Amino acid sequence: MNFQQLRIIRETVRCEYNLTEVGNALFTSQSGVSKHIKDLEDELGVGLFVRKGKRLLGLTEPGKELLVIVERMLHDANNIKTLAEQYTSQDKGELTIAATHTQSRYILPPVVQAFKQLFPKVHLRLLQAAPQEIAAMLLDGRADIGIATEALSSYSELVTFSYYHWYHAIVVPPNHPLTQLEQVTLADIAHYPIITYINGHTGRTMVDEAFAKAELQPDIVMTALDSDVIKTYVEFGMGIGIIADMAFNPNKDTQLTLLNCEPLFHQNTTLLAVRQGHFLRGFGYQFLALCNPTLTQATMHDAIQPSS
Repeated sequence: MNFQQLRIIRETVRCEYNLTEVGNALFTSQSGVSKHIKDLEDELGVGLFVRKGKRLLGLTEPGKELLVIVERMLHDANNIKTLAEQYTSQDKGELTIAATHTQSRYILPPVVQAFKQLFPKVHLRLLQAAPQEIAAMLLDGRADIGIATEALSSYSELVTFSYYHWYHAIVVPPNHPLTQLEQVTLADIAHYPIITYINGHTGRTMVDEAFAKAELQPDIVMTALDSDVIKTYVEFGMGIGIIADMAFNPNKDTQLTLLNCEPLFHQNTTLLAVRQGHFLRGFGYQFLALCNPTLTQATMHDAIQPSS
């Protein structure tokens, strides 16, 4: 058994059992991939994959249990490498942040700027993805830190820390009838077509729950992944926009009006997440502390590495 065989097992699942793609991902041939799988199965004495002829269709029960161990072994192997790098080059390396578009566009720029001033030699990779994808990136080691409002707290394998709280805001074109009201209610905006986030993004669940609790049926005519798209179509007069409050900038969004209203939806909390057991470099803890200054490295380390 060797690490290449373990990598092939993991990559085969990631590539949905397409051995040609596995070979491309690991810079080897399809025949080489097949041989490594057969050698490992022969050594273990059990079949790891469900087959139909030469095609792989999925994992057998032993294969499913092995995959859990493989993921852990490869993650720990990467931790060993990261540990060595921490002591040989403390201010150099790479940090991968996976965040939603809203966080990347409206919240992280000052954090990233401050981080780069502290660690100019650290290569910072900022990946934009949906919350579920961010969780997957953390779990399989593609990202060091995840930032999102949804999904992250649903995984027991992830350690989460509070980042900040926020509410949804309502935006309309400057001449919209709702701008004439002193105080706008949910019932008021339910009379108009609405543009907001797709399900599972940027607190959309809170929006749906508020309307349901008020026994209102909103006319959601369009949904989008990010705030910029929503604002663009609101400017065209296609509907009322429900966006994250931090996505509205009065100096830039001059073609929109922010409605005067009490928070109509429940408070949202954006989270910082790290896979439990992940060895985070010192500059990774610094990044988290820049996001939330109340966090100390000792507190974060004890949560992420509870057994150490």
